[in-house]
Amino acid sequence: MAKPTLTQVFGAGATQTSTSLTIQKADLASVGLTADATDSAEALVVALLLKWKEHLNSTNRDSNPDQVVYLDDGFASIVTRNNLEYQQRSLTCYFEKQNTNTAIDPDDY
Repeated sequence: MAKPTLTQVFGAGATQTSTSLTIQKADLASVGLTADATDSAEALVVALLLKWKEHLNSTNRDSNPDQVVYLDDGFASIVTRNNLEYQQRSLTCYFEKQNTNTAIDPDDY
């Protein structure tokens, strides 16, 4: 098998050059983003994480030995901040490589 492709992970409209990565907001609609010129940075981060989880998940990783990055749902909990209750959700991102005891380096993946 092969590593996941740019369009599998970022959407059909994703492109890259040696200096830029372009992701179409329309490709993030499938995970709930309503594209707007003023989308918050946090909304975009959440949309990207959910988009990545569509393909970079443990099921696909288990069937593709070349995939070494995946996301899994964590546990939901209730937290209190400033006397208000919030539902807190988590995603865990895993990075797998042969054990070399080095820090995470994007070039390794």
